[in-house]
Amino acid sequence: MAENVIEKDTVIIGSGPGGYVAAIRASELGQDVTIIEKSDTVGGVCLNVGCVPSKALITAGHRLQQAKDSSTYGITTSDATIDFTKTQAWKDEKVVARMTGGVQMLLKKHHVELINGEAYLDSDTQLRVMPSGPRQFMDNGGGQTIKFKHLILATGSRPIEIRGFKFDDRVIDSTGGLNLKEVPKEFVIIGGGYVGTELAGAYADLGSHVTILESSPNIIPNFEKDMVSIVKKNLEKKGVTIITNAMAKKSENKGDSVEVTYEVDGKPTTISADYCMVTVGRRPNTDNFGLEMTNVKLTEKGLVEVDEQGKTSVDNIYAIGDITPGPALAHKAFFEAKTAAGAISGKHTANDYIGVPAVCFTDPELASVGLTEKDAKDKGIDVKVAKFPFAGNARAVSLDAAEGFVKLIAQKDTGTLLGGQIVGPGASDLISELSVAVNCQLNAEDIALTIHPHPTLGEPIQEAADILIGYPTHI
Repeated sequence: MAENVIEKDTVIIGSGPGGYVAAIRASELGQDVTIIEKSDTVGGVCLNVGCVPSKALITAGHRLQQAKDSSTYGITTSDATIDFTKTQAWKDEKVVARMTGGVQMLLKKHHVELINGEAYLDSDTQLRVMPSGPRQFMDNGGGQTIKFKHLILATGSRPIEIRGFKFDDRVIDSTGGLNLKEVPKEFVIIGGGYVGTELAGAYADLGSHVTILESSPNIIPNFEKDMVSIVKKNLEKKGVTIITNAMAKKSENKGDSVEVTYEVDGKPTTISADYCMVTVGRRPNTDNFGLEMTNVKLTEKGLVEVDEQGKTSVDNIYAIGDITPGPALAHKAFFEAKTAAGAISGKHTANDYIGVPAVCFTDPELASVGLTEKDAKDKGIDVKVAKFPFAGNARAVSLDAAEGFVKLIAQKDTGTLLGGQIVGPGASDLISELSVAVNCQLNAEDIALTIHPHPTLGEPIQEAADILIGYPTHI
């Protein structure tokens, strides 16, 4: 008997930030869309066990610290405590469930078919969907064969497990770090990048003593040193121990604790902790779903080769998000999703990454877009640089959050804004203005002549632009 094959128009593997946005846009453009998702929830890592729940824990930590000591404002409070079980319930039920439920509603609204199962590619035009979870060997488990016209790969990434640190109940990845049952007294974090540093600050606020082991000379190496130094100082104020040039060697599970051995300059040191979280990067999910059965080409790092529209080496297959070159950012995936969906519908869409901002939700926040001063000089561009401190901003001072600055990078002869960096209160929100400016190739005068409301945290952007055009006001 011939196998029943279902024909589909646009199929998307994965319902994370890239997948669900691609589905919505493709539906809006008239495509008949099907998403295949192996998890029992939509939203991918970001909504379920990544950027969204981590911000919830960061918020809880900030609230606890404010409740413990607001004496600066003349407010006296009794000793504040935390019920971490209730904190985790709020994060899971009021934040994560609400956001994933919203995505599910949007998919339904746009008539996107959602199939729960694991996709396995058979060729450039066909795949099988198998039920998620464990299966007996050689058991087809009632799988379904789908012939697709277009395919968008949005399979995301997973944490890297390093040698000597096999994940268990004491050595955990970022997912485990977000779902601890109690606040650790001692918490070791291997990797001082975005995720490690954000959660280090969160757990320090929640009451942990945190040790960061970072193999490079500085934490958060993707941001400039003058920005990171402010974050580093605040982490140390929270009691965080930061050890750089540290090579993690091995871990030993002691049942109710874990011993971590690391080396600095060849000298081994062992420390004990309740948990050790490994956040040294993520690996693209381009394996274990039959990609080798297609003509899709991969880079040496296992990423999918794509053109400016996200098209792979196979004309009807596109790839977006963490499995493609570039930073593993949800908002990058959003952008690529819309581009790919548009390309399938014949739109002249293209990805342009110059305006993609990078944000780290540390204390204070870090944000950057476009070129840094070093980037510009490395490219041989003659630039002007202006920096305005939040200490000169009335709103930041009134919030008792006057650390940090706004820095603008402009081409010297034209004044065209090439990039901007912000470290300070609200940096994650403020960077959007600079993303627009860089993306639209505005010049410093455009920013300087834009009236910013007073008193707000956005004024330092205008103040820095005033410096660039040679007419500083509040400095």
